[in-house]
Amino acid sequence: MREVMPQLLAWWEAGESVGVGTVVATFRSAPRPPGASMLVGPDGSAVGSVSGGCVEGAVYELAQEVVGAGEPVLRRYGVSDDEAFEVGLTCGGILDVYVEKVDRETFPELGAIAADLEAGRPVAVATVVEHPDPSYVGRRLVIRPDDPAPAEQAAAVLGSARIDDAVRDDALGLLAAGHSATLGYGPDGERRGEGMRVFVWAFAPRPRMLVFGAIDFAAAVARVGAFLGYHVTVCDARPVFATTSRFPHADDVVVEWPHRYLAAERDAGRIDARTVITVLTHDPKFDVPLLEVALRLPAVGYVGAMGSRRTHEDRLARLREAGVTDAEVARLSSPIGLDLGARTPEETAVSIAAEIVARRWGGSGEPLAALSGRIHGEGRVPTH
Repeated sequence: MREVMPQLLAWWEAGESVGVGTVVATFRSAPRPPGASMLVGPDGSAVGSVSGGCVEGAVYELAQEVVGAGEPVLRRYGVSDDEAFEVGLTCGGILDVYVEKVDRETFPELGAIAADLEAGRPVAVATVVEHPDPSYVGRRLVIRPDDPAPAEQAAAVLGSARIDDAVRDDALGLLAAGHSATLGYGPDGERRGEGMRVFVWAFAPRPRMLVFGAIDFAAAVARVGAFLGYHVTVCDARPVFATTSRFPHADDVVVEWPHRYLAAERDAGRIDARTVITVLTHDPKFDVPLLEVALRLPAVGYVGAMGSRRTHEDRLARLREAGVTDAEVARLSSPIGLDLGARTPEETAVSIAAEIVARRWGGSGEPLAALSGRIHGEGRVPTH
């Protein structure tokens, strides 16, 4: 949804009605994750994707029908479904796609949600996509971490206070983790019940990539990090090298001793389990104090350090002399990156990004052709 939000907001602000199809659940080798959305605009144009091309045509037609009828529809597309097979979903995956009509009347909260996204404020949107009582389908609850306590809410939104409380608690957990999912409940929000499904769009701020060392490799890593959706910060103690002109793809360029900057970010609560740290200085006076801080962070997604085998062994010895434990050292990816045979800064950046992606999703880093089984994995979720 984040990718199509600018166009959706433009149509919404113009008072137009838009058909929106959203992947709310995936099974087996599904091509797009929950939260992927496609818009069908008032001019008949299609924006975004729910399946990388497999079922777009079917969702496009359904979205037009939903805009005309006004009633949302939850539709499953999979290899066992004749219609889906005919439109090209031959990968063996299964998608649940929720299609709804969005305009100022059906989604009055959209403007405020878009403002949250623009400002980098966390917000989650919980929508009932399935319920024994059709009148519940389409009801939505907007959740923000600083919302009033449930008891202070004026009235139930999703159908009952019990449903609201259960969904709010679970949505806050998804928001903290930074990923979207469909949750199952009983018709009145019973935790172990069945019958009601609620899709939670978790719009967390972009995860952070901290790049330490203002070298040519850092510029390439910053560019790849921005491409992957990270908020990229480049930090170096040398003002002559740490400049915005040298790092145009970084969101922030900071002149500070790396270990001091990272410790300050830790103390301010701006480091979380989605944060990735790349140490490219390969200079002991910078990277050893920095890694002492990084490897002792209670939660961080990835810590990698650049250097030759010799640099790596020297670095390990210095870290152990500084009191870093074996368990803490084990969190370090060094030498950084996967073995791609990279030579240039750009190739090295791809190697580093590949290792970060593999670490996030539990990938092996092996060629897919050398492996068996499903490509995307069954119910694979981030490992951090």
